[in-house]
Amino acid sequence: MKTNRATAKRIKATRWGDRLAFLVLSAGAIAMLAPFWVMLSTSLIAPEQAYRYPPALWPSWPPVWQNYERLLTMVPMGTYLTNSVITALATALGQTLLCAMAGYAFSRLRFRFKNAVFLAFLATLMIPPAVNIAPLFFLMKTFGWIDTYWALIVPGLFGAFGVFLMRQWFNALPADLEDAARLDGCSPWGIFWRVAMPLARPALAALAVFAFIGSWNNLMWPLIATNSDAMRTLPVGVAALKSAFRDVTDWTLLMAAGVISIIPVALAFLAAQRQFLQGLLAGGVKE
Repeated sequence: MKTNRATAKRIKATRWGDRLAFLVLSAGAIAMLAPFWVMLSTSLIAPEQAYRYPPALWPSWPPVWQNYERLLTMVPMGTYLTNSVITALATALGQTLLCAMAGYAFSRLRFRFKNAVFLAFLATLMIPPAVNIAPLFFLMKTFGWIDTYWALIVPGLFGAFGVFLMRQWFNALPADLEDAARLDGCSPWGIFWRVAMPLARPALAALAVFAFIGSWNNLMWPLIATNSDAMRTLPVGVAALKSAFRDVTDWTLLMAAGVISIIPVALAFLAAQRQFLQGLLAGGVKE
């Protein structure tokens, strides 16, 4: 009898705990989504309504789609969007491949001073990115790459975080698979490309999403490395649009630009969501 009462109390406490967790998570989700909703609703109202108090939480009806038309006629959003997509995709693909190769080398290959080189590589994570901007600018200027895709893409191809992530993943792979491939006559490159890379798809997807978002949201380096409208990326273009308003800021245009800028990132995350979560979960439980 006492056992049944104790079991009933535990079940009741668990239900209350689940309800509390649901409420807390729901509040967190609403807090995370609220800025995006305000951005979307502001982009669909008339400019004079943006300064109304209390602010409008719902877009006006019918929605003011003319804000998007005015935005596309005022600034070359198509050029900015194309530059951002090219830069982010090239950076994500290049960084994923190079970090996978370096992580596999640090994990599986044997060479002198491997651990020392890896620690020195990790130490670069402690250097603030702003410190590298000036030397990187003069390096790109020496190569003649300023205001080109090379300056936007090449500096983002290398990252210690990606190498660390991929090394940890390859460390967890069973060595028996590589031994079996080696007995079948597979070369070291073949083992990496045909055995290790397919098994590392979750980690590769997570790294690709991180690299894509990091490149997509990067403002400082494209602002320094480009000096023409034809090479500006979306964050630089939106910042230039904000500074173009002299007396009164047209928040409806800025919010419309914000909505356009988050669509590719959301699509990239949704496309790689399953692999991305698998990579994060696996990285959290493995050595």
